[in-house]
Amino acid sequence: MRSFQQSLDQLSARGVRVVAISVDPPEESRELARKRGYTYPILSDEKMDVIRKYDLVHAGGGNGGADIARPAEFLLAGDGVVRWVNLTDNYKTRATPAMVLKALDEIESSTGTRK
Repeated sequence: MRSFQQSLDQLSARGVRVVAISVDPPEESRELARKRGYTYPILSDEKMDVIRKYDLVHAGGGNGGADIARPAEFLLAGDGVVRWVNLTDNYKTRATPAMVLKALDEIESSTGTRK
């Protein structure tokens, strides 16, 4: 999350709007954002509705066998169509802003669009 905050201007210049989704309650997400200086939205999905919709549940992967969210990054077009996904089972492995920008380049190249 920190690397996305550090690259926010570069991502924004390319038309990317960074939004995080967490299973944590809104108060915890606000506190995390305050402590770490995150300025992009961190949405709360405590009931895992969105996480389930995008098939990101790691069943039994949490403490005591609780369901948790799998780490994932998405690029969505303005119409909500998913254009790119980085999905992993390892919570320590995340996409970098450079990976997102490369994927955006590839999407724009294949569709003939450029922001």
